[in-house]
Amino acid sequence: MAPTVQGASTSIATSAPASPWTSSTIPTVVKNATAAQMPRTTWTRDEVQQVYETPLSQLTHAAAIVHRRFHDPAAIQMCTLMNIKTGGCSEDCSYCAQSSRYNTGLKATRLSPVEEVLQAARVAKENGSTRFCMGAAWRDMRGRKTSLKNIKEMVTGVRSMGMEVCVTLGMIDTEQAKELKDAGLTAYNHNLDTSREYYPSIITSRSYDERLQTLSNVRDAGINVCSGGILGLGEADSDRIGLLHTVATLPSHPESFPVNALVPIKGTPLGDRKMISFDKLLRTIATARIVLPATIVRLAAGRVNLSEEQQVTCFMAGANAVFTGEKMLTTDCNGWDQDHEMFRKWGFYPMKSFENEEVKGEKSAVVIESDSGMVAATI
Repeated sequence: MAPTVQGASTSIATSAPASPWTSSTIPTVVKNATAAQMPRTTWTRDEVQQVYETPLSQLTHAAAIVHRRFHDPAAIQMCTLMNIKTGGCSEDCSYCAQSSRYNTGLKATRLSPVEEVLQAARVAKENGSTRFCMGAAWRDMRGRKTSLKNIKEMVTGVRSMGMEVCVTLGMIDTEQAKELKDAGLTAYNHNLDTSREYYPSIITSRSYDERLQTLSNVRDAGINVCSGGILGLGEADSDRIGLLHTVATLPSHPESFPVNALVPIKGTPLGDRKMISFDKLLRTIATARIVLPATIVRLAAGRVNLSEEQQVTCFMAGANAVFTGEKMLTTDCNGWDQDHEMFRKWGFYPMKSFENEEVKGEKSAVVIESDSGMVAATI
């Protein structure tokens, strides 16, 4: 009788591949999200909580699956944010160095000249940024006709360079938004900052509903919405869940979701806060990727405090844009050369302008059904 040879069988297994879900603690909602073919705006708060509370290693794995379905996982957009009007803001945002209510040592300035802004955009483009963002420190655009005229010139000029252009100008009405749209504006940033419940602890000079109304005005004008939050304000996990639920149930998901880690500024009410722990930051990014699958997740303020390895972990969990350059409003920022070197080392490449609109949801996927649920693999 011939000896038995281990592993010499010529039969081919026909059973389905083993599921990557090895723990019974993985919620069904997470398993289903990895097989979803398109974003949905019907998330319940309980579902978002289940996603957020998934064991972190499994959560980031699921986020990576979703990320590969909707995005090129090697593409990271480089964005540059310029303060075109610094300080003197009448709002009382507890985290902000630009509020006139706090003694932070920041000198208020007038709106920057148009050519100065356009030159900064040229430098950003030369260094690899494909999105140029402009921020003005004031409450709203009421009565600012001259400023709006100049900002529209800035928008048109930046757009003519082939760059995406975003502004954050406080509250605007629909007509102002339409003027910016006609000038060539790509996106408008207006963060919700935190949950509706925790918001009054951070800001009293502008309501949560006023923020949501601005997002509605921007959307009605046909401009992409950019809206995210700030982590480390003293909020609880439930507040991060609340923020994500609010954004995930907007009439349509925002084009981008910035994730900011508070950079404490001396002189502000939150000046002595410690930075959010990395696991909380990563958990928020991974949850955002799952509930906002087609949205660009922007690793924003506070990135300069993360190690290179921590940044790459965030990219693997779904973050696919960074702010880079000389400064990010009033806080320090990772430089272009530093980011290019990191990309080369880890196998990422800078996303081109408008590239995400071309690849969003376009990848092919194989969906495997097993006893433990639906599993998607992007090819």
